[in-house]
Amino acid sequence: MNPHRRHPDKLKFPLTFIFVAILVFCGLIFYRAYQDSPLYSAIHTAEPEPEILVAVTNFYDPTSDISSAQLENYEQIPIDDITPDKKVLSVDGKYPLDDYDTEHIFTINQTGTTAIGRRLLYKMREVGNGAYFAENIKDFLSRTDLTHISNEVSFATDCDSGLTMTFCTDYSAYDTIEAIGVDVVELTGNHNNDWGASANLATVDFYHEKGLKTFGGGKDEDEARIPLEFNEKGTGLTWIAINNSTSSKENGQGASTNHPGANIYDESTTRAQIEEAKQKGNYVIVDVQYSECYCYPEYGQEYPACDGPISGQTEFFRSLIDMGADMVVGTSAHQPQTYELYNGKPIYYGLGNLFFDQTMWPDTAKGYILTHYFRDGKLLQTRISPTIYDTSYQTTLMDTTSAFNFLKRLLASSPHGE
Repeated sequence: MNPHRRHPDKLKFPLTFIFVAILVFCGLIFYRAYQDSPLYSAIHTAEPEPEILVAVTNFYDPTSDISSAQLENYEQIPIDDITPDKKVLSVDGKYPLDDYDTEHIFTINQTGTTAIGRRLLYKMREVGNGAYFAENIKDFLSRTDLTHISNEVSFATDCDSGLTMTFCTDYSAYDTIEAIGVDVVELTGNHNNDWGASANLATVDFYHEKGLKTFGGGKDEDEARIPLEFNEKGTGLTWIAINNSTSSKENGQGASTNHPGANIYDESTTRAQIEEAKQKGNYVIVDVQYSECYCYPEYGQEYPACDGPISGQTEFFRSLIDMGADMVVGTSAHQPQTYELYNGKPIYYGLGNLFFDQTMWPDTAKGYILTHYFRDGKLLQTRISPTIYDTSYQTTLMDTTSAFNFLKRLLASSPHGE
């Protein structure tokens, strides 16, 4: 062996050291250049996104919309701090929850009575447009994830009911339902069998063929009792609908074993459905077709006597909250009724008419839409949007002043959770 020849193992350490040193040196140069770049500045010096605040007022305040100049007069809180006793306000006509976190907020538009019969049927035939009634309200109603109606009138190919209390409508009236983006049809009404059981059965099938969900009524008692369930955007919802009015199986308006109709209230069934839904962690809404306040005084007069709950209504609606429901909504009132918070849960006693021909009395031409905003299983807020129609029968949203006066009058009759 040549004693002057270098062994390869003795060269490994110096070469490795030099290689690592070169890598470190290059890395330092690269990092120094990165520190001087706009990218570094954008990542490491960016301000955190500001917390989104919303203007709120008391749940019982009839104010719904304020101007930017009025903001300083109202409390402003983070969206995550909204509580049931707070009402979120629009500012300059813009409602803050409409554009907030739409990927995770589940929205529903809920409405009162729809009955596109009688004078509406005549009008629809006159103008030759089944979607005519939706023209002024379709953009507002169709923009939520779900849109609900409570439809009391079945379709029929031979509909000719005149101005009687026997209701039906043409299939072309479905164009209005489609135009407002309806996904859910409540069938708790008293008049769905007016044109015969066969018309009601065909109507239910027609809804299902169109991809709509129905509840609160059906082709028989078992179907009528089934609640709706939704799991959307992280929110579980159970929606129950019952009829606790003058309807019954005996008078043919309620569903029975072999007969279509409304879901007649049964306490044990409703209680069990609420309990099952709560065990799943779902939010529970119960819709109620209740007995009607007789809101038809002398022609042309307002009738505040029907603004509040009628006899037994407060006790019954509150009993559903006591069973575990999170919200109770009256969907049958032709004249809109007041609302309240009871044990921190909202009760809306009557939404009034959405589409109907009752223009003879000023109060039955009014109603209100509930827009529910859910996130992560929690109700963030329910927005109230008052509506009105005239003899054109094209429902529209009230202007700000009219809406304030309308809600102020309703709230004068609220039980206020007491």
